[in-house]
Amino acid sequence: MAKEKRPIMAIDPGNEKCGLAIVYQDQVLLQEIVARNKIVDRLVAVLPQAGPIVVGDGTGSKSFVQELSQAMPDVANRIVTIDEKLSSVEARALYWRQNPPKGWRRLFPVSLQTPPVPIDDYVAVILAKRYLAGK
Repeated sequence: MAKEKRPIMAIDPGNEKCGLAIVYQDQVLLQEIVARNKIVDRLVAVLPQAGPIVVGDGTGSKSFVQELSQAMPDVANRIVTIDEKLSSVEARALYWRQNPPKGWRRLFPVSLQTPPVPIDDYVAVILAKRYLAGK
């Protein structure tokens, strides 16, 4: 994995909620789920001073990038779309590595379980890591 000198903001856009992550090298500095109608305000609040803004190319990506470019024209040239294929599968695996099942759930393979919370934020982390791996 290449070392990016600036934090990377990654967004998994969705229709109702978005995953948001800020990753610096190997560290996840921020990871959260934000309501779709609040995402631009949240991005303004946490936007790193410099660095790429990585957006998954899945659901609603084109309209999201357009909205973000209009709301924040000074960052439009830093927006990069990245392939989102199978990112949910990777995110689910990452979720279970960081939150191993407890009690009777540990007896069943995690591949057969659904995380008890939305994992859009984990998808955003995966997108940032994909971007770093491609650098």
